[in-house]
Amino acid sequence: MKKSLKLAVTGSLLLGLLAGCGSAGQTAGDKSTASPDAKAAQVSLKATVLQDDLETFKTAYEEFSKENPTIQVQFETIPQAQYYEKLRMQLSSGDNIDLFGGNMDVFLDTGILEPLDDYVKKANVDVSGYGPLYDSLKVNDKVYGLPYRKSNWMLFYNKTLFDQAGVAYPKADMTWDEFRELAKKMTKGEGANKTYGAFLHPWAQTWYMQGVQTGASIIDKDLSAFKKGLQFRLDMEKDGSMMGWAEQITTNAHYNAAFQKGNVAMNLIGDWHVAQLRQAEAEKKISFDWDVVPVPHPEGVAANTSLATPVSLMVNKNSKHKEEAFKVLQFMTGVKGAKQFAAKGFLTGYINDEIRKTYIGDGSLKPKNIHYFVEQKEYPEYPLLPGVKNILVNSVYKQEGEMALTGAQTVDQAIQKIGQRVASEWADKYAKDYKAGKK
Repeated sequence: MKKSLKLAVTGSLLLGLLAGCGSAGQTAGDKSTASPDAKAAQVSLKATVLQDDLETFKTAYEEFSKENPTIQVQFETIPQAQYYEKLRMQLSSGDNIDLFGGNMDVFLDTGILEPLDDYVKKANVDVSGYGPLYDSLKVNDKVYGLPYRKSNWMLFYNKTLFDQAGVAYPKADMTWDEFRELAKKMTKGEGANKTYGAFLHPWAQTWYMQGVQTGASIIDKDLSAFKKGLQFRLDMEKDGSMMGWAEQITTNAHYNAAFQKGNVAMNLIGDWHVAQLRQAEAEKKISFDWDVVPVPHPEGVAANTSLATPVSLMVNKNSKHKEEAFKVLQFMTGVKGAKQFAAKGFLTGYINDEIRKTYIGDGSLKPKNIHYFVEQKEYPEYPLLPGVKNILVNSVYKQEGEMALTGAQTVDQAIQKIGQRVASEWADKYAKDYKAGKK
Protein backbone atom coordinates (compact mmCIF):
# COMPACT_ATOMS: atom_id res chain seq x y z
CA MET A 1 0.00 0.00 0.00
CA LYS A 2 2.82 2.43 0.88
CA LYS A 3 4.46 1.65 -2.44
CA SER A 4 1.19 2.22 -4.34
CA LEU A 5 0.55 5.48 -2.50
CA LYS A 6 4.05 6.68 -3.29
CA LEU A 7 3.58 5.94 -7.02
CA ALA A 8 0.19 7.71 -7.04
CA VAL A 9 1.64 10.84 -5.43
CA THR A 10 4.58 10.83 -7.85
CA GLY A 11 2.19 10.47 -10.78
CA SER A 12 0.06 13.36 -9.54
CA LEU A 13 3.13 15.57 -9.18
CA LEU A 14 4.23 14.72 -12.71
CA LEU A 15 0.78 15.50 -14.09
CA GLY A 16 0.81 18.80 -12.23
CA LEU A 17 4.21 19.69 -13.61
CA LEU A 18 3.13 18.81 -17.15
CA ALA A 19 -0.06 20.83 -16.78
CA GLY A 20 1.97 23.78 -15.45
CA CYS A 21 4.34 23.58 -18.40
CA GLY A 22 1.39 23.50 -20.78
CA SER A 23 -0.20 26.54 -19.17
CA ALA A 24 3.08 28.44 -19.23
CA GLY A 25 3.54 27.63 -22.92
CA GLN A 26 0.06 28.88 -23.80
CA THR A 27 0.52 32.05 -21.80
CA ALA A 28 3.93 32.88 -23.25
CA GLY A 29 3.36 32.00 -26.90
CA ASP A 30 0.91 30.99 -29.59
CA LYS A 31 -1.83 28.84 -28.07
CA SER A 32 -1.91 26.65 -31.15
CA THR A 33 1.70 25.58 -30.61
CA ALA A 34 0.84 24.24 -27.17
CA SER A 35 -2.24 22.34 -28.25
CA PRO A 36 -2.16 18.56 -27.75
CA ASP A 37 -3.04 18.31 -31.46
CA ALA A 38 -0.17 20.58 -32.59
CA LYS A 39 2.03 17.71 -33.64
CA ALA A 40 -0.82 16.10 -35.55
CA ALA A 41 -1.42 19.37 -37.39
CA GLN A 42 2.00 19.14 -39.02
CA VAL A 43 1.66 18.01 -42.64
CA SER A 44 4.55 16.68 -44.72
CA LEU A 45 4.29 16.93 -48.49
CA LYS A 46 6.46 15.62 -51.28
CA ALA A 47 6.96 17.65 -54.46
CA THR A 48 8.81 16.64 -57.63
CA VAL A 49 9.97 19.51 -59.82
CA LEU A 50 12.18 20.06 -62.85
CA GLN A 51 15.90 20.11 -62.17
CA ASP A 52 16.44 23.69 -63.35
CA ASP A 53 13.65 24.90 -61.03
CA LEU A 54 14.63 23.04 -57.87
CA GLU A 55 16.75 25.71 -56.17
CA THR A 56 14.24 28.48 -56.86
CA PHE A 57 11.44 26.37 -55.40
CA LYS A 58 13.54 25.84 -52.27
CA THR A 59 14.18 29.57 -51.98
CA ALA A 60 10.49 30.38 -52.42
CA TYR A 61 9.59 27.70 -49.89
CA GLU A 62 11.59 29.53 -47.21
CA GLU A 63 9.13 32.41 -47.60
CA PHE A 64 6.15 30.08 -47.76
CA SER A 65 7.10 28.28 -44.55
CA LYS A 66 7.09 31.55 -42.61
CA GLU A 67 3.40 31.92 -43.41
CA ASN A 68 2.62 28.22 -43.22
CA PRO A 69 4.83 26.68 -40.51
CA THR A 70 2.70 23.54 -40.25
CA ILE A 71 3.23 22.55 -43.91
CA GLN A 72 6.55 20.91 -44.61
CA VAL A 73 7.56 20.25 -48.20
CA GLN A 74 10.31 17.97 -49.41
CA PHE A 75 11.37 19.00 -52.91
CA GLU A 76 12.91 16.38 -55.18
CA THR A 77 13.91 16.24 -58.83
CA ILE A 78 14.72 13.82 -61.62
CA PRO A 79 17.39 14.31 -64.33
CA GLN A 80 15.91 16.16 -67.31
CA ALA A 81 16.34 13.34 -69.81
CA GLN A 82 14.26 10.92 -67.71
CA TYR A 83 12.03 13.44 -65.97
CA TYR A 84 8.65 12.87 -67.58
CA GLU A 85 9.00 9.15 -68.21
CA LYS A 86 10.15 8.41 -64.67
CA LEU A 87 7.65 10.76 -63.03
CA ARG A 88 4.76 9.19 -64.95
CA MET A 89 5.92 5.77 -63.75
CA GLN A 90 6.20 6.96 -60.14
CA LEU A 91 2.72 8.47 -60.20
CA SER A 92 1.13 5.42 -61.83
CA SER A 93 2.78 3.12 -59.28
CA GLY A 94 1.27 5.08 -56.39
CA ASP A 95 4.31 6.97 -55.08
CA ASN A 96 3.27 9.47 -52.41
CA ILE A 97 3.99 12.55 -54.53
CA ASP A 98 1.57 15.29 -53.53
CA LEU A 99 2.33 17.86 -56.20
CA PHE A 100 4.61 18.04 -59.20
CA GLY A 101 5.74 20.40 -61.90
CA GLY A 102 6.18 20.30 -65.66
CA ASN A 103 4.21 20.42 -68.89
CA MET A 104 0.65 19.63 -67.88
CA ASP A 105 -0.33 17.97 -71.14
CA VAL A 106 2.14 15.14 -70.49
CA PHE A 107 -0.09 13.96 -67.63
CA LEU A 108 -3.54 14.52 -69.11
CA ASP A 109 -3.90 10.90 -70.20
CA THR A 110 -2.91 9.49 -66.80
CA GLY A 111 -6.05 10.43 -64.86
CA ILE A 112 -3.78 11.46 -62.00
CA LEU A 113 -4.51 15.22 -62.05
CA GLU A 114 -6.76 16.78 -59.44
CA PRO A 115 -9.18 19.38 -60.91
CA LEU A 116 -8.39 22.72 -59.28
CA ASP A 117 -11.48 24.78 -60.10
CA ASP A 118 -13.09 24.39 -56.68
CA TYR A 119 -9.81 25.18 -54.90
CA VAL A 120 -9.30 28.29 -57.04
CA LYS A 121 -12.83 29.47 -56.27
CA LYS A 122 -12.63 28.70 -52.56
CA ALA A 123 -9.28 30.51 -52.20
CA ASN A 124 -10.56 33.41 -54.33
CA VAL A 125 -7.43 33.23 -56.49
CA ASP A 126 -6.93 36.27 -58.73
CA VAL A 127 -6.39 34.57 -62.07
CA SER A 128 -6.10 37.80 -64.09
CA GLY A 129 -2.32 37.77 -63.63
CA TYR A 130 -2.06 34.60 -65.72
CA GLY A 131 -3.60 36.38 -68.69
CA PRO A 132 -4.65 34.12 -71.61
CA LEU A 133 -2.56 31.28 -70.15
CA TYR A 134 -5.28 30.53 -67.62
CA ASP A 135 -7.92 29.69 -70.21
CA SER A 136 -5.43 27.94 -72.49
CA LEU A 137 -4.69 25.50 -69.67
CA LYS A 138 -8.30 24.39 -69.39
CA VAL A 139 -9.24 20.93 -70.61
CA ASN A 140 -12.96 20.45 -71.09
CA ASP A 141 -13.41 23.69 -69.12
CA LYS A 142 -11.50 22.32 -66.13
CA VAL A 143 -8.23 23.60 -64.68
CA TYR A 144 -5.69 20.93 -63.78
CA GLY A 145 -2.65 23.08 -63.14
CA LEU A 146 -1.48 26.67 -62.70
CA PRO A 147 1.64 28.03 -64.45
CA TYR A 148 4.55 29.10 -62.26
CA ARG A 149 6.58 29.95 -65.33
CA LYS A 150 6.41 29.72 -69.09
CA SER A 151 8.96 28.86 -71.72
CA ASN A 152 9.30 31.42 -74.51
CA TRP A 153 11.98 31.22 -77.16
CA MET A 154 14.62 33.84 -77.86
CA LEU A 155 17.84 34.17 -79.87
CA PHE A 156 20.92 34.29 -77.61
CA TYR A 157 24.12 35.60 -79.16
CA ASN A 158 27.80 35.85 -78.23
CA LYS A 159 28.60 39.57 -78.44
CA THR A 160 32.34 38.94 -78.09
CA LEU A 161 32.42 36.77 -81.23
CA PHE A 162 30.53 39.42 -83.20
CA ASP A 163 32.91 42.13 -81.94
CA GLN A 164 35.94 40.04 -82.91
CA ALA A 165 34.51 39.41 -86.38
CA GLY A 166 33.55 43.05 -86.86
CA VAL A 167 29.99 42.02 -87.69
CA ALA A 168 26.91 43.92 -86.53
CA TYR A 169 24.85 42.24 -83.81
CA PRO A 170 21.64 40.38 -84.77
CA LYS A 171 18.67 42.68 -85.33
CA ALA A 172 15.51 42.65 -83.23
CA ASP A 173 13.49 42.44 -86.45
CA MET A 174 15.13 39.69 -88.49
CA THR A 175 13.62 37.21 -90.91
CA TRP A 176 14.73 33.58 -91.03
CA ASP A 177 16.51 34.22 -94.33
CA GLU A 178 18.43 37.11 -92.78
CA PHE A 179 19.33 34.87 -89.83
CA ARG A 180 20.66 32.24 -92.24
CA GLU A 181 22.89 34.76 -94.02
CA LEU A 182 24.17 36.12 -90.70
CA ALA A 183 25.01 32.60 -89.54
CA LYS A 184 27.04 32.04 -92.71
CA LYS A 185 28.93 35.27 -92.11
CA MET A 186 29.81 34.26 -88.52
CA THR A 187 31.04 30.76 -89.42
CA LYS A 188 34.77 30.20 -89.74
CA GLY A 189 37.49 27.64 -89.12
CA GLU A 190 37.52 23.86 -89.30
CA GLY A 191 37.34 20.84 -86.99
CA ALA A 192 37.81 21.46 -83.27
CA ASN A 193 38.62 25.12 -83.94
CA LYS A 194 35.48 25.82 -85.92
CA THR A 195 33.16 28.63 -84.91
CA TYR A 196 29.56 27.97 -85.86
CA GLY A 197 27.28 30.80 -86.81
CA ALA A 198 24.34 29.15 -85.06
CA PHE A 199 23.23 26.24 -82.93
CA LEU A 200 19.77 24.71 -83.25
CA HIS A 201 19.15 21.94 -80.73
CA PRO A 202 18.00 18.56 -82.16
CA TRP A 203 14.44 19.07 -80.85
CA ALA A 204 11.71 19.20 -83.51
CA GLN A 205 10.62 22.56 -82.01
CA THR A 206 13.61 24.26 -83.62
CA TRP A 207 12.15 23.64 -87.08
CA TYR A 208 8.39 23.45 -86.57
CA MET A 209 8.40 26.80 -84.75
CA GLN A 210 8.44 28.58 -88.12
CA GLY A 211 4.98 27.19 -88.83
CA VAL A 212 3.69 27.95 -85.33
CA GLN A 213 4.85 31.56 -85.69
CA THR A 214 2.34 31.95 -88.53
CA GLY A 215 -0.48 30.80 -86.26
CA ALA A 216 -0.54 27.22 -87.57
CA SER A 217 -0.96 24.28 -85.21
CA ILE A 218 0.84 20.95 -85.31
CA ILE A 219 -2.54 19.17 -85.29
CA ASP A 220 -3.84 21.00 -88.37
CA LYS A 221 -4.97 18.93 -91.34
CA ASP A 222 -2.96 21.22 -93.62
CA LEU A 223 0.67 21.05 -92.45
CA SER A 224 2.22 22.92 -95.38
CA ALA A 225 3.26 25.74 -93.01
CA PHE A 226 5.77 23.37 -91.40
CA LYS A 227 7.50 22.26 -94.59
CA LYS A 228 9.57 25.42 -94.92
CA GLY A 229 10.98 25.13 -91.38
CA LEU A 230 12.21 21.57 -91.89
CA GLN A 231 13.75 22.44 -95.25
CA PHE A 232 15.34 25.53 -93.65
CA ARG A 233 17.16 23.43 -91.07
CA LEU A 234 18.47 21.11 -93.77
CA ASP A 235 19.68 24.09 -95.78
CA MET A 236 21.54 25.55 -92.80
CA GLU A 237 23.24 22.22 -92.19
CA LYS A 238 24.31 22.14 -95.85
CA ASP A 239 25.65 25.70 -95.45
CA GLY A 240 27.94 24.37 -92.71
CA SER A 241 26.89 27.27 -90.49
CA MET A 242 25.51 24.97 -87.81
CA MET A 243 26.35 21.53 -86.49
CA GLY A 244 24.39 18.87 -88.34
CA TRP A 245 21.73 16.80 -86.61
CA ALA A 246 23.72 13.55 -86.94
CA GLU A 247 26.84 15.12 -85.43
CA GLN A 248 24.81 16.61 -82.58
CA ILE A 249 23.46 13.16 -81.74
CA THR A 250 26.76 11.27 -82.04
CA THR A 251 28.65 13.85 -79.97
CA ASN A 252 25.77 14.34 -77.52
CA ALA A 253 25.97 18.09 -78.17
CA HIS A 254 23.83 20.22 -75.86
CA TYR A 255 22.74 23.81 -76.46
CA ASN A 256 23.98 25.02 -73.06
CA ALA A 257 27.43 23.40 -73.19
CA ALA A 258 27.83 24.32 -76.87
CA PHE A 259 27.11 28.00 -76.30
CA GLN A 260 29.16 28.20 -73.11
CA LYS A 261 32.14 26.75 -74.96
CA GLY A 262 32.32 30.09 -76.75
CA ASN A 263 32.44 28.92 -80.38
CA VAL A 264 28.74 29.39 -81.24
CA ALA A 265 27.66 32.85 -82.35
CA MET A 266 23.88 32.43 -82.05
CA ASN A 267 21.87 29.99 -79.97
CA LEU A 268 18.13 29.48 -80.52
CA ILE A 269 16.60 28.31 -77.24
CA GLY A 270 14.11 29.14 -74.49
CA ASP A 271 14.04 31.68 -71.66
CA TRP A 272 15.43 29.17 -69.14
CA HIS A 273 18.83 29.69 -70.78
CA VAL A 274 19.06 33.08 -69.04
CA ALA A 275 19.32 31.41 -65.62
CA GLN A 276 21.81 28.86 -66.96
CA LEU A 277 24.12 31.55 -68.33
CA ARG A 278 23.84 33.70 -65.22
CA GLN A 279 24.84 30.72 -63.12
CA ALA A 280 27.77 30.01 -65.43
CA GLU A 281 28.93 33.61 -65.04
CA ALA A 282 28.60 33.44 -61.26
CA GLU A 283 30.73 30.28 -61.29
CA LYS A 284 33.22 32.00 -63.66
CA LYS A 285 32.72 29.32 -66.32
CA ILE A 286 32.26 31.89 -69.08
CA SER A 287 33.88 35.25 -69.69
CA PHE A 288 32.39 36.35 -73.03
CA ASP A 289 29.68 38.99 -73.33
CA TRP A 290 26.19 37.95 -74.46
CA ASP A 291 22.70 39.27 -75.07
CA VAL A 292 19.35 38.36 -76.65
CA VAL A 293 17.14 39.47 -79.52
CA PRO A 294 13.77 38.12 -80.64
CA VAL A 295 13.59 34.85 -82.53
CA PRO A 296 13.78 35.32 -86.33
CA HIS A 297 10.35 35.38 -87.95
CA PRO A 298 8.83 34.31 -91.26
CA GLU A 299 8.08 36.92 -93.92
CA GLY A 300 4.81 38.68 -93.13
CA VAL A 301 4.92 37.80 -89.40
CA ALA A 302 5.50 40.53 -86.82
CA ALA A 303 8.87 40.79 -85.11
CA ASN A 304 9.16 39.24 -81.64
CA THR A 305 6.58 36.53 -82.32
CA SER A 306 7.50 33.47 -80.33
CA LEU A 307 6.37 30.12 -78.98
CA ALA A 308 5.11 29.85 -75.42
CA THR A 309 4.70 26.73 -73.32
CA PRO A 310 3.35 27.04 -69.77
CA VAL A 311 5.15 25.07 -67.09
CA SER A 312 2.68 24.24 -64.34
CA LEU A 313 2.31 22.88 -60.85
CA MET A 314 -0.27 20.12 -60.44
CA VAL A 315 -1.80 18.22 -57.53
CA ASN A 316 -1.92 14.43 -57.40
CA LYS A 317 -5.57 13.40 -57.08
CA ASN A 318 -4.43 10.57 -54.78
CA SER A 319 -2.70 12.93 -52.35
CA LYS A 320 -3.90 12.65 -48.75
CA HIS A 321 -3.29 16.36 -48.25
CA LYS A 322 -4.77 18.06 -51.30
CA GLU A 323 -5.83 21.23 -49.47
CA GLU A 324 -2.29 21.78 -48.18
CA ALA A 325 -0.80 20.86 -51.57
CA PHE A 326 -2.98 23.50 -53.21
CA LYS A 327 -1.75 26.07 -50.68
CA VAL A 328 1.79 25.40 -51.84
CA LEU A 329 0.69 25.51 -55.48
CA GLN A 330 -1.17 28.79 -54.95
CA PHE A 331 1.87 30.42 -53.33
CA MET A 332 4.39 29.19 -55.92
CA THR A 333 2.28 30.15 -58.93
CA GLY A 334 1.05 33.46 -57.49
CA VAL A 335 2.65 36.84 -56.88
CA LYS A 336 5.11 35.75 -54.17
CA GLY A 337 6.39 32.70 -55.99
CA ALA A 338 6.55 34.58 -59.27
CA LYS A 339 8.78 37.24 -57.72
CA GLN A 340 11.29 34.56 -56.72
CA PHE A 341 11.35 33.01 -60.20
CA ALA A 342 11.47 36.39 -61.93
CA ALA A 343 14.44 37.41 -59.79
CA LYS A 344 16.30 34.31 -61.01
CA GLY A 345 15.65 35.16 -64.66
CA PHE A 346 12.68 32.87 -65.27
CA LEU A 347 9.73 34.13 -67.27
CA THR A 348 6.75 33.65 -64.99
CA GLY A 349 3.22 32.45 -65.65
CA TYR A 350 1.79 35.10 -63.33
CA ILE A 351 2.84 38.63 -64.17
CA ASN A 352 2.03 42.19 -63.11
CA ASP A 353 3.98 45.45 -63.18
CA GLU A 354 5.95 44.56 -60.05
CA ILE A 355 6.95 41.14 -61.35
CA ARG A 356 7.75 42.58 -64.77
CA LYS A 357 10.14 45.06 -63.13
CA THR A 358 11.66 42.29 -61.03
CA TYR A 359 12.20 40.18 -64.14
CA ILE A 360 13.83 43.00 -66.10
CA GLY A 361 15.90 43.99 -63.06
CA ASP A 362 18.05 47.07 -62.54
CA GLY A 363 20.30 46.43 -65.53
CA SER A 364 23.17 44.99 -63.53
CA LEU A 365 22.58 41.47 -64.85
CA LYS A 366 22.66 40.17 -68.38
CA PRO A 367 21.01 40.08 -70.79
CA LYS A 368 20.74 43.77 -71.48
CA ASN A 369 17.72 43.25 -73.71
CA ILE A 370 15.79 40.96 -71.38
CA HIS A 371 12.75 43.22 -71.87
CA TYR A 372 12.03 41.46 -75.17
CA PHE A 373 10.73 38.47 -73.22
CA VAL A 374 7.85 40.44 -71.70
CA GLU A 375 6.99 42.16 -74.98
CA GLN A 376 6.40 39.07 -77.11
CA LYS A 377 3.42 38.03 -79.14
CA GLU A 378 2.96 34.41 -78.14
CA TYR A 379 1.52 31.38 -79.86
CA PRO A 380 1.12 28.13 -77.92
CA GLU A 381 3.86 25.76 -79.03
CA TYR A 382 1.22 23.07 -79.36
CA PRO A 383 -2.37 22.56 -78.18
CA LEU A 384 -2.54 21.46 -74.55
CA LEU A 385 -4.59 18.38 -75.33
CA PRO A 386 -4.19 14.78 -74.18
CA GLY A 387 -1.48 12.92 -76.05
CA VAL A 388 -0.17 15.85 -78.14
CA LYS A 389 3.15 16.15 -76.31
CA ASN A 390 3.73 12.41 -75.82
CA ILE A 391 2.57 11.19 -79.22
CA LEU A 392 3.06 14.07 -81.65
CA VAL A 393 5.94 16.16 -80.30
CA ASN A 394 8.03 13.39 -78.76
CA SER A 395 7.28 10.75 -81.37
CA VAL A 396 5.69 11.70 -84.70
CA TYR A 397 7.35 15.06 -85.41
CA LYS A 398 10.62 13.92 -83.88
CA GLN A 399 10.88 10.65 -85.81
CA GLU A 400 9.71 11.86 -89.20
CA GLY A 401 11.79 15.02 -88.95
CA GLU A 402 14.89 13.00 -88.10
CA MET A 403 14.28 10.73 -91.09
CA ALA A 404 14.40 13.82 -93.31
CA LEU A 405 17.45 15.25 -91.57
CA THR A 406 19.37 12.03 -92.11
CA GLY A 407 18.34 11.77 -95.78
CA ALA A 408 16.17 8.69 -95.27
CA GLN A 409 13.20 10.55 -96.77
CA THR A 410 12.47 13.89 -98.41
CA VAL A 411 10.95 16.86 -96.63
CA ASP A 412 7.74 16.39 -98.63
CA GLN A 413 7.56 12.75 -97.55
CA ALA A 414 8.18 13.70 -93.92
CA ILE A 415 5.37 16.25 -93.84
CA GLN A 416 3.00 13.86 -95.61
CA LYS A 417 3.76 11.06 -93.13
CA ILE A 418 3.38 13.43 -90.19
CA GLY A 419 -0.10 14.32 -91.42
CA GLN A 420 -1.03 10.66 -91.74
CA ARG A 421 0.29 9.82 -88.29
CA VAL A 422 -1.42 12.82 -86.66
CA ALA A 423 -4.70 11.36 -87.90
CA SER A 424 -4.03 7.71 -87.13
CA GLU A 425 -1.97 7.88 -83.93
CA TRP A 426 -3.48 10.91 -82.22
CA ALA A 427 -6.78 12.12 -83.67
CA ASP A 428 -8.41 8.69 -83.79
CA LYS A 429 -7.41 7.99 -80.20
CA TYR A 430 -7.86 11.36 -78.49
CA ALA A 431 -9.58 14.00 -80.59
CA LYS A 432 -13.07 12.51 -80.55
CA ASP A 433 -13.01 11.79 -76.83
CA TYR A 434 -11.63 15.24 -76.09
CA LYS A 435 -14.31 17.01 -78.08
CA ALA A 436 -16.96 14.84 -76.49
CA GLY A 437 -15.67 15.77 -73.02
CA LYS A 438 -14.61 12.27 -72.13
CA LYS A 439 -10.98 13.08 -71.38
